Amino acid sequence: MVVYGALDIGGTKIAGALVDGRGHLLARSERPTPAREPAETLMGAVTGVLDELAAHPAWRDLARLGIASAGPVDMAAGTVSPVNIPAWRGFPLVERVRSHSRVPAHAHPVLIGDAVAMTAAEHWRGAARGVDSALCMVVSTGIGGGLILNGRLHAGRTGNAGHIGHISVDLDGPACPCGARGCVEGLASGTAIAAYALAAGWRPPVGVAATAAAVTAAAREGDPVALAAYERAARALAAAIAATTALVELDLVVIGGGVAQAGDTLFAPLRRHLADYAALDFTRGVPIVPAELALDAGLIGAAAVAAAPLAGPAGLGGMAAPAPALATKGPLRDGAALG
Repeated sequence: MVVYGALDIGGTKIAGALVDGRGHLLARSERPTPAREPAETLMGAVTGVLDELAAHPAWRDLARLGIASAGPVDMAAGTVSPVNIPAWRGFPLVERVRSHSRVPAHAHPVLIGDAVAMTAAEHWRGAARGVDSALCMVVSTGIGGGLILNGRLHAGRTGNAGHIGHISVDLDGPACPCGARGCVEGLASGTAIAAYALAAGWRPPVGVAATAAAVTAAAREGDPVALAAYERAARALAAAIAATTALVELDLVVIGGGVAQAGDTLFAPLRRHLADYAALDFTRGVPIVPAELALDAGLIGAAAVAAAPLAGPAGLGGMAAPAPALATKGPLRDGAALG
């Protein structure tokens, strides 16, 4: 049996998995992301996840290892600079993973942005299967995205194409850690939803953390401040999706990540606001659907990216870097390239 390793590194959690040729998880490990800690503490969490995976019997069949990380990333350099992880700026994550004592020399870790990995997963096994042009978004601690264009994963020169979280939708909006103002992430991420609700006077129940999930629960009970937080987030997302649709003529939008678990609390106002922002004929009526692979999409996508180099040398989205030719209308989509 061929086994692919996967790491998914985000602002809230660091997850790892061993994945078989059909995209099924054989083993899983997860630790909280010490996002405000020094770089080596963060790397220690990654090492701990790798150690747990290496203890699984399937590790001996490891063929390749894919790494999905919050971005920006640099695929060619193998470095990451996640906006929500300040200690990692140009951090050589690929080299550090490669040097782990249990990672075999043939594993050749491959790096991709976490939302691009989610996009690969949803186009292979999930809600975007068979779609020629799609935007897939992760709405969580931060916001990322990936694009399927002409049936292929489009990652761009460095692996960051589709990074919709840092499109500005409010020229006078709040400052973003990326350096710009009015970014979608600063208005619609889980962090932003909770911060807005708190600033407007909402308070979670005693003993409950002030998170987007707690705001969701309050919104479902009709709390006006919580509902307003989701209205604001939905407008920002709708503006960015409408702009992207106008640019590349999308057939579908898929939204995953922790905030997407809010269901209609997010999707109902999002669809309503999109009808206002998508004013041109060719931008109207684009379906917005929840991701099918839920919170494991990043891991499945990282495994897909790891597996794809075995199928051919073309490079991800036309890139020359040692990354997958994710022509997902072909063998990768039906699993042949993964087995």
